[in-house]
Amino acid sequence: MLRTCLVVDPSSVVRKVARRIFEIMQFQTLEAETGQEALQKCEEDMPDAILLAGHLPTMSSVDVLGTLRALPNGRKPFVIYCTTENDASEIARALSAGADEYVLKPFDRESIGAKLTSAGLKI
Repeated sequence: MLRTCLVVDPSSVVRKVARRIFEIMQFQTLEAETGQEALQKCEEDMPDAILLAGHLPTMSSVDVLGTLRALPNGRKPFVIYCTTENDASEIARALSAGADEYVLKPFDRESIGAKLTSAGLKI
């Protein structure tokens, strides 16, 4: 069974880099530019993992997390919150809203892989 990952980031460059990392780890990868687009994709087909940018246009990442976790099967995805700043209060808000882990940008295959391995998602 092929695992799926949704990469949510307003930057096409970040999405492209993340897509390459997840595809190397044998994930079928989808992309979303906004929180609304991400939630729509989750309603259509809930992914196994989500890489969620810390800053999104029009809808905050914390709101995306809260809405996601309230969806049917919304507890399923392993969510990695991805931020540019090592801001403990921002990271704590994301974790309390439903993120499972976090990584700092710039991320690499090793940092993403370590988070997935800790969740039991074999890479």
